[in-house]
Amino acid sequence: MSELILEGKDIRYTYPCGKDALMGLDIRVTGGKRLAVLGANGSGKTTLFLCLNGTLTAKNGSIFLDGRKMGYSHRELNEWRSKVGLVFQNPDDQVVAGTVIQDIAFGPLNLGMPPEEARAKAVGILRELNIAHYVERPTHELSHGERKLVAIAGVLVMNPSVIILDEPLAGLDPAGADQVRKTLDDVHARGTTLVISTHDMDFAYEWADEVVVLSKGRTLRQGPVEELFSDAELLKQTNLQEPWIHGLTKSLLDSRLIGTESKPLRSRKAVMDLLAGMKHSR
Repeated sequence: MSELILEGKDIRYTYPCGKDALMGLDIRVTGGKRLAVLGANGSGKTTLFLCLNGTLTAKNGSIFLDGRKMGYSHRELNEWRSKVGLVFQNPDDQVVAGTVIQDIAFGPLNLGMPPEEARAKAVGILRELNIAHYVERPTHELSHGERKLVAIAGVLVMNPSVIILDEPLAGLDPAGADQVRKTLDDVHARGTTLVISTHDMDFAYEWADEVVVLSKGRTLRQGPVEELFSDAELLKQTNLQEPWIHGLTKSLLDSRLIGTESKPLRSRKAVMDLLAGMKHSR
């Protein structure tokens, strides 16, 4: 897929207290891609996500799904949320049933699916994510990272075209973060378009195809990840830290240890392969 699957144009949102959260924000989500939304706290990331799946009603502007402008009738919202799933930053806001199987089967049951079919569908998603052993566990006994995985499974069971994840690595230890990263890779491999917010610039640089940078409720830039992280002025303006792999690549280029024709290093594996190649060529 290479067409726009989800798009927001001139999105504006004001909270009841009078605070302007989004002020003419634009975003483009291309089908099959991995998009990272970056920006400081208060830049509008979470509010944007709630608008993109219809949870919040934009004050002005338009949101398009598969090229069609979305409305807020009951029928349109059901269709919208079935295609655009949202995973909250805090899984406790999302994982509420007594057991894992009950939580994941809730969505299909709510759509009228027979109980046995809903259970089978939920178990299938757990197996797909390699967490089938969670099936009968009480949700209150799960760790924070395990609840994150269950929250993702609870959205994935609805088979959405797009999954939006608000800070999916927040609060996780290294092992938990690695498991969530692998789950995101598996979900993307099945053809699902992914949108995440993150403060982890290293993760964004390694993971994303495109990046959107927000500031004070507006879009500063959207484009290919390598292009935006090469813009030193943009990073300085937004206080975004340069990814260590990007900085290493620049140092290797400056020292002429690699040539300008070399592909940008985008992962730890790429760095290790390069160092191994240098060692063998000595």
